[in-house]
Amino acid sequence: MSDYIVSARKYRPDSFETLIGQDTIAQTLKNSIIRGTLAHAYLFCGPRGVGKTTTARIFAKAINCSNPSKEMEPCGECESCVSFQEGRSYCIHELDAASNNGVDDIKNLMDQVQIPPQVGKYSVYIIDEVHMLSTAAFNAFLKTLEEPPAHAIFILATTEKHKILPTILSRCQTFDFNRISVADMVLNLRNIATKENVKIDDESLHVIARKADGAMRDALTIFDQTVAFCGTDIKYDDVIRNLGVLDYDYSFNLVDHFLAGDYGKALLDFDEILSKGFNALHFCAALSSHLRDLLVTRNGGLDSLLELPESLKKRYVEQASRCSLRFLYDALGVTTACEAGYKTAVNPRLHIEFALMRLSFLAKAPAAEPTASGVQRSVAQEDRATIDTVRGIGGDERSEASSAQNSSGPTAGPAAPRERRKPAKTGSALSLNAILEEETGKKEEKKAQTVSDSLPDDEVILKEWESIPAEFEAMGQTRLANTLKNASVEIGTGDGIKVLTFKVSNESQRKWIQDNRLLSLEGNLQKKAGASRIRLEVGVIPMEEKEVQPYTDQEKATALMGKNEEVQGLVKDFGLETK
Repeated sequence: MSDYIVSARKYRPDSFETLIGQDTIAQTLKNSIIRGTLAHAYLFCGPRGVGKTTTARIFAKAINCSNPSKEMEPCGECESCVSFQEGRSYCIHELDAASNNGVDDIKNLMDQVQIPPQVGKYSVYIIDEVHMLSTAAFNAFLKTLEEPPAHAIFILATTEKHKILPTILSRCQTFDFNRISVADMVLNLRNIATKENVKIDDESLHVIARKADGAMRDALTIFDQTVAFCGTDIKYDDVIRNLGVLDYDYSFNLVDHFLAGDYGKALLDFDEILSKGFNALHFCAALSSHLRDLLVTRNGGLDSLLELPESLKKRYVEQASRCSLRFLYDALGVTTACEAGYKTAVNPRLHIEFALMRLSFLAKAPAAEPTASGVQRSVAQEDRATIDTVRGIGGDERSEASSAQNSSGPTAGPAAPRERRKPAKTGSALSLNAILEEETGKKEEKKAQTVSDSLPDDEVILKEWESIPAEFEAMGQTRLANTLKNASVEIGTGDGIKVLTFKVSNESQRKWIQDNRLLSLEGNLQKKAGASRIRLEVGVIPMEEKEVQPYTDQEKATALMGKNEEVQGLVKDFGLETK
């Protein structure tokens, strides 16, 4: 037992080559040694367990090594390297700022800095958790940090960069360490498992890596804990039970229940998850992550965003092919809102159960069992509808096309959706779908199908556009009505659509209309003209085209005489003057 060393210490990197996930930083430090451009102070920042202190130790060994390699790796055999590995080095010093954070500690450090190294070229001082120093200690450290002796190099490490004084930051070369990727952690864990003769599958390694959240030290600690629980033959089921991680199967099954509209099975699965001791909020987070991965899987060009083993990627591809973009987008909105409101909910369990019921209503199963190609067609049609909705086009025309396509006869009246629906079979899922279809049918009865896919005439567009300002004036929006009434209008044709461009007086008006009114104005004009192929664009009248408005009384009188010949005659007959 006394000879046992935890993996985080046993397999701690001792060279730049074995450093994990920080290739850019390692190369920069090696280049500075090769070129002889060493700074007197470095600051290593980043989350826990990503290699800040480890990199500082490797860097300190490399600059004092007597026989470094061509790539500036420490040899590990010279007196400087051996003494550091045995903990008796007089040229590399480590200080824990968490327990030595006072002014007196810094004064002792400043006295020690004056002593030149006994072995090697530099005295390196590694100060860990430097943000724990008091303000007075920081101020006492400033002068020494800015102008240390030629043989002194400081390496500061911290997880909370924002707590360090700006005057300290300005005196250091700062290196920001990144979280280690899941792929890099899985590769390192696989190598360690091979050395330790531990048999473990890729799914288990991915669970450990994701649980570590980018920290290699945490991943190695979890790995040791898993080996202690499972032995040298590690199974996936044992890993998730030991770590309290929710199995992927629950997320896949829940999405299947949502697609079928079966909220009853979804609630039963949630009850089973709670009975096993899982945290309800962690369940919501896992479901959100699963929906996110499905949404990413829908786009083949986003494979790099998926940190999953190959066996799971196939399952995600299969389930994502049965989910529409609209469903995944709306489902993510429900789960994220559930997470946000969980802590303030009076009844947290009911809060999540209500979210699961909403998710079951998002997608409804068809009344009859369709063929595989039928499912693919329906999903593809819904995807196109989602994309068109985002672009703001074709909303009403899709409804009209959908009504026409689903009609069983030559004509389809308002009651046609209710007549076309097949009788609902028994079962919670199909009863739920029947309710949804009935509500959809009622909404379709009230919707007027008046917008066509035709290309309207310019006269029709201009006539309907001129009627819009009067509507805003009737609603009390006089300023907007006058802005539209005074705007100059041009109509052009391009790419099979009519483009109406109206220009307002200034940039402020243009920006406000662009951000707040343009889409509603475009939809209103489409309905009035009875055509969907109309687009609106808003611009600003150039200065050279603007009319000069009279301001003074003389200017107004002159403008009036210029437009009215009778007024000119009156002024001439009576000998009047304009002042």
